Amino acid sequence: LRVVKFRRTGESSRSDEDVVSGEHEIQIEGVRTELEPVELEDGAAVPKEFANPTDDTFMVEDAVEAIGFGKFQWKLSVVTGLAWASNYAMEMMILSILAPQLHCEWRLPSWQVALLTSVVFVGMMSSSTLWGNISDQYGRKTGLKISVLWTLYYGILSGFAPVYGWILVLRGLVGFGIGGVPQSVTLYAEFLPMKARAKCILLIEVFWAIGTVFEVLLAVLVMPTLGWRWLLILSALPLLLFAVLCFWLPESARYDVLSGNQEKAIATLKRIATENGAPMPLGKLIISRQEDRGKMRDLFTPHFRWTTLLLWFIWFSNAFSYYGLVLLTTEFFQAGDVCSISSRRQEVKAKCSLTCEYLTEEDYTDLLWTTLSEFPGVLVTLWIIDRIGRKKTMALSFLVFSFCSLLLFLCVGRNVLTVLLFIARAFISGGFQAAYVYTPEVYPTATRALGLGTCSGMARVGALITPFIAQVMLESSVYLTLVVYSGCCLLAAVASCFLPIETKGRGLQESSHKEWGQEMVGRGSHSPGGTRSNSGSQE
Repeated sequence: LRVVKFRRTGESSRSDEDVVSGEHEIQIEGVRTELEPVELEDGAAVPKEFANPTDDTFMVEDAVEAIGFGKFQWKLSVVTGLAWASNYAMEMMILSILAPQLHCEWRLPSWQVALLTSVVFVGMMSSSTLWGNISDQYGRKTGLKISVLWTLYYGILSGFAPVYGWILVLRGLVGFGIGGVPQSVTLYAEFLPMKARAKCILLIEVFWAIGTVFEVLLAVLVMPTLGWRWLLILSALPLLLFAVLCFWLPESARYDVLSGNQEKAIATLKRIATENGAPMPLGKLIISRQEDRGKMRDLFTPHFRWTTLLLWFIWFSNAFSYYGLVLLTTEFFQAGDVCSISSRRQEVKAKCSLTCEYLTEEDYTDLLWTTLSEFPGVLVTLWIIDRIGRKKTMALSFLVFSFCSLLLFLCVGRNVLTVLLFIARAFISGGFQAAYVYTPEVYPTATRALGLGTCSGMARVGALITPFIAQVMLESSVYLTLVVYSGCCLLAAVASCFLPIETKGRGLQESSHKEWGQEMVGRGSHSPGGTRSNSGSQE
């Protein structure tokens, strides 16, 4: 039996002139599509009536690629960026503004000030896996909405905290809600075509910068007149805007297909195609094998075991190094150079532990410049990630950070110190974003949110530990501190190279079952009317 192949052509809009009398036309999901006959090897054309369109099938990955990047994705980018700016960047930036203010106003000892920051990371660490599990079990949109409303509620309550104990608990609960923000990246990635995915996720970092700049400017206006309570309340209000926009967000079509809700997935894809003015693929949407979703054991199957363990260490190293550098930058700038930092630390020890200084206009300016230093890292990562791949991009970022850390062993002046810290921060922030690109790509739909959630949780472990290195160990030995950070990043660079899977040029995986992927690759070869390959979207 000879297998006849055909190809599809379609346009989002067609004029009356395009309709030729007698042509075999099919209308699928409101998009008119025609079949073009393909010649056989002997040159004979196949009559169109023998090309059976109902035998052609497609998956969500195929639909997303066919519809492409358009108006819908632009809207989704803004909504996702708003979540990143309001729920993540602003709430994290508050920590560097709130801590010195309460240190002075409530006369808190240094350890209580540090605990105020650490408790937020504890909340994020404890909730990241939970939010990932909720997103895999009940939907990406559901998990994201609950986490945003949670953060909004406790963020506003923080402004009414009467004593230190209350604000400690409330900020910890805010951190618990922030732990669900990375799921916005999961939802975002599942609507992006392959060619645009890396660039779009990397550009979310721009919204981080916008959020932190907005928070600093808000603090400049609010702190001198209204105080820190109003700053906490006003900083939570942008979350209300995002909560309203959540009603516009559709549920991930990939999640709907995996959970067996085919009609809802088709409706979502049709909506995107309409907004983008693009055609839907011809044929029938394939429903993936329904799997147990959000199960921790799926991250440790033989196929993903090493990927999960290596990614956990990579995420840990990213946060450990990034937040460590932020803390070290303040110490180095106050000392003037690395060589004189030990003597300065001894002078500080002689002072009263309750000595405090309010943030000045110069301090807010420095915060702004520190934030802006991350833009070059994003641009460099954006340029190389689709050229050399995700694994090599992360490895390069860690290597450059490690090299800059080692150069700090030299007694460099203030200008050279600034350049080295600028380069190190640029690359470690770019490497962090590369991890956000790689992680949703490497895991299948059934465990994607959980995989990203557990990785985010490991990053918070690194953020919790790094103050003890960048502040406590620094008092004993500057060079030992630098060796710890440099060595950690060298190991992370090696771990990046040893990741089993490179996701560059690969579609998002729908299923974790290899046999399902093989079935999808060869499913058309048994049909008399057509064949098509999905090897790009399955392993």
